Amino acid sequence: MDQEQQQLNGAMRSVSINSNGLATKLNGHNGCKGTDETDNVRVQPAATAAASGVSFTIGSETSKATNAANSATAATAATANANANAIQIQTSAAGASAAEKKKMVHELCQQLLLTDEQVQELCYRILHEVRRGLAKDTHAKANVKCFVTYVQDLPNGNERGKFLALDLGGTNFRVLLIHLQENNDFQMESRIYAIPQHIMIGSGRQLFDHIAECLSNFMAEHNVYSERLPLGFTFSFPLRQLGLTKGLLETWTKGFDCAGVVNEDVVQLLKDAIARRGDVQIDVCAILNDTTGTLMSCAWKNHNCKIGLIVGTGSNACYVEKVEEAELFDMADNNKPHVLINTEWGAFGDNGALDFVRTEFDNDIDSHSINPGKQTFEKMISGMYMGELVRLVLVKMTQNGVLFNGQGSEVLFTRGLFFTKYVSEIEADEPGTYTNCRLVLEELGLSNATDGDCANVRYICECVSKRAAHLVSAGIATLINKMDEPHVTVGVDGSVYRFHPKFHNLMVEKISQLIKPGITFDLMLSEDGSGRGAALVAAVACREDILNSK
Repeated sequence: MDQEQQQLNGAMRSVSINSNGLATKLNGHNGCKGTDETDNVRVQPAATAAASGVSFTIGSETSKATNAANSATAATAATANANANAIQIQTSAAGASAAEKKKMVHELCQQLLLTDEQVQELCYRILHEVRRGLAKDTHAKANVKCFVTYVQDLPNGNERGKFLALDLGGTNFRVLLIHLQENNDFQMESRIYAIPQHIMIGSGRQLFDHIAECLSNFMAEHNVYSERLPLGFTFSFPLRQLGLTKGLLETWTKGFDCAGVVNEDVVQLLKDAIARRGDVQIDVCAILNDTTGTLMSCAWKNHNCKIGLIVGTGSNACYVEKVEEAELFDMADNNKPHVLINTEWGAFGDNGALDFVRTEFDNDIDSHSINPGKQTFEKMISGMYMGELVRLVLVKMTQNGVLFNGQGSEVLFTRGLFFTKYVSEIEADEPGTYTNCRLVLEELGLSNATDGDCANVRYICECVSKRAAHLVSAGIATLINKMDEPHVTVGVDGSVYRFHPKFHNLMVEKISQLIKPGITFDLMLSEDGSGRGAALVAAVACREDILNSK
């Protein structure tokens, strides 16, 4: 087998992509080139910031005392303005016509619309943060960590055989058996297992013994009990990866608090649990997160796939990087030119880099979240927060008398009850029709909405989802431009991308405007990244082990 084909820069073949969830190739246009020569985050003029009512990062040369005084004055003025505006809107909304109310909604939503200049600035700042994450000297302080995954080889379509995948990322976990066959064909069987509450907060040994027991039962049920099988382990918790099969848990999330696991190698804990049973033969070949799995799953069918993207409950991206750029990559005798980088870009903006485009609604979301000040980028994009962002705008407009004659409902005024799926449903209505919108509003206890109310609700949804798509697009365009390859396929997964009727097209349009001339790209919907993708990482690792042993 040609050695070049086994590496990330191997021969690539193009795959035609249809419009049903996938994009055709597009010519790039100038923009978002990310002036690579400088790493200083630029600051827009204060006058511009003041005029737009948005705060910007100020250079360190300005005294802290002046900043504090200015901030206090600005905050007081902003509060006074907000109160005055609220009174003004309410007064003017009382006898306002439908056209006037529409204008008020559009004016309020102006802060949710990103200008071309703001998107260009976002690209610049994302590139700056990615560089900080990749560099040894700045990695510790970087918000976008750019963790090295140690995955250096993508699928080439020649992977064959049976592989197990273990997908642990919440209160349930999945075990999958995947049989890779010729012509990109595969068979997949899976089962979901619960993790009882007492195990979630028990000992690490209990947790991994439970997983090993379920693996054993699964293999028995699927008649592979006596076979020796490779396994790919998708572990969707914060992980400090030290190798393809070594990762230390940084901290538990999602309700887990198993003792004796933090700062331990979770691959070794799984291996130990399997060994304690002694009844099945499983080789844990790789540990990865769902973003890496998404890329691998798409790359198996499309060898141009070099970026993996999740836009679902959360948001993250990974991409193929040159080894010399990844300063934390530490692997003896490495002779391969590329390595996959897990950006963990959800934390972009935790240092204030996004303040110039954040709104009062973003601040509200953050202050009421379980992790204030964290995952700033993710909170402006992902499905966990999109519905709540829309709800906050609806509440403000209702309380000001612009929507629903000022008459809200208990459900509308309750946090978390405007689901992100409602945004997709409302935007799926044909132009001029409000069938889905009215059904959603009825679920919210708002049954007397006018057509004008429905049009305004849809416009608010469109502004929130368009901003999310443009933020994601700025990130993807930045990665495409940094990679600087003629054509890149982006493998995408997640409920927002999968189910929102316009998200795909919004991304295609915006990325096309931002990438360098001469570069083309397409977006490819992933199929089960955390499952099939994990098996493929294991399959590629096995393929490489066989080659290296020859």
